[in-house]
Amino acid sequence: MTHADVTMEEVAGRTLRVARWRWDEESEHLPVLFFNGIGANIEAVAPLAAALDDRPFIMFDMPGVGGSPDPLIPYNTITMAYTATLLLDRFGVEEVDVMGISWGGAMAQHFAIQHPSRTRRVVLAATSMGMIMVPGNPAALSKMANPRRYVDADYMMQHFETLYGGAAAEGGGKDGHTSRLTPPSPRGYFYQLFAMLGWTSAPALPFMKKPMLVMMGDDDQIVPLINGKWITSLAPNAELKVLEGGGHLFLLSHKDESLAAIREFLDNKEDEALSEAA
Repeated sequence: MTHADVTMEEVAGRTLRVARWRWDEESEHLPVLFFNGIGANIEAVAPLAAALDDRPFIMFDMPGVGGSPDPLIPYNTITMAYTATLLLDRFGVEEVDVMGISWGGAMAQHFAIQHPSRTRRVVLAATSMGMIMVPGNPAALSKMANPRRYVDADYMMQHFETLYGGAAAEGGGKDGHTSRLTPPSPRGYFYQLFAMLGWTSAPALPFMKKPMLVMMGDDDQIVPLINGKWITSLAPNAELKVLEGGGHLFLLSHKDESLAAIREFLDNKEDEALSEAA
């Protein structure tokens, strides 16, 4: 990972593999705290972290994922959001812009709900409100739930388009994304699944006034576009950005368009007063 400072940190009784980009460089922007998709390691999103080159960026492997050791006991959104705040404390950060993709988008929502004083803006990609959602294509979901996609490269390559959309495959992202994945442990994968069991942000979203950008692909076979529309209909200061032809990995297949939307939203000065009042 180019220019990333990777360390092992003991936080709240857990050992986490943490990556930070541009942490010691001067920036007029807040750091981005990123929550990854289920079973995905730091390297999977490293290109995005490198591309947002004008601001600090921090993310960590969930327990049992990537380089983080297996969790001893199950965890949930509450404990992991709290763990993230302790990690920010360790590195001297009071406030962040929070971002998450898919499973991590739910974590990003929960972090903002549980720790509003630590959150300025929220960016969600290819995600839902959790338990209350419209499920995706059964063919894609059955393969998404199979940890074999991390272990068996041939399986991932064969089903990449079903999982992540044709644009990601046609754009040459298939080989690069697959090569960056490290298989999670069985315990790490299933504990991550269990962490969201019964969780939904729906009751809290009407009261979450933070500026929020909801990015969705209209060809997402795992989290259909309607889920993003539901989030923006409930959250009072949310805006929806639809990536035409974008599948679940539109951050990869529509990289330039995604980066432009993220930067425009995070750097918007017009809603500064709104963010401070939220």
